[in-house]
Amino acid sequence: MAEGGESDAPAVGDAGVSTRSSIARLVVLVSGNGSNLQAVLDACAPGGPLDGRANVVLVISNASEAYALNRAAEAGVATAVYPHQGRDRSEYDAELAYEARLAGADLVILAGWNRILTDPFLAHHRVINLHPAKPGAFAGLGAIERSFEAWERGEVTSGGVMVHFVPDEGVDSGPVIAWQEVPFHDDDTLVDFEQRIHAMEHRLLVESIGSVLEEETRYE
Repeated sequence: MAEGGESDAPAVGDAGVSTRSSIARLVVLVSGNGSNLQAVLDACAPGGPLDGRANVVLVISNASEAYALNRAAEAGVATAVYPHQGRDRSEYDAELAYEARLAGADLVILAGWNRILTDPFLAHHRVINLHPAKPGAFAGLGAIERSFEAWERGEVTSGGVMVHFVPDEGVDSGPVIAWQEVPFHDDDTLVDFEQRIHAMEHRLLVESIGSVLEEETRYE
């Protein structure tokens, strides 16, 4: 169950679907440092581009040592830790889905989440994912390193970042919301390239959340 923060989640019906308020409730799944989570938290803060449009209401991690949990706690956001080791995948994902429904999630964001979600979760939530590569390139973990290695071999001239919907268990293959190219420079090191990728991730994720919320509002 979630810890910390104040719970003001709306009531959920039999299907576990919350009634959308004017401010979208975001649930963020993380596994590591949480710099992308920090970008979302900052965007939702007063004066940020998502101020008055969205709030992060819960951060879920599968790793108790993830620094992202500290970031959430410092922002006063509730956290929940669900270690996955030794767990049945379907049962595990169903528990995560229930936790997100209790929080009244309008949108679930995978921001450095290192597991594939299955139908027991995806059937209940609209999910978007951030991936540090162009659409169709370097799916799965280690995309930044693999992009850089491909550039060193002369196989590519740029990397990229994309945000996409997660409708099924496909790996980094859902409908693209937005993507941006990140060119390589002649004197690049992996650290240099990684820093530019992360800067683009932070911007593109926030912009994509705003676009998704704007589209949903248009059809409400």
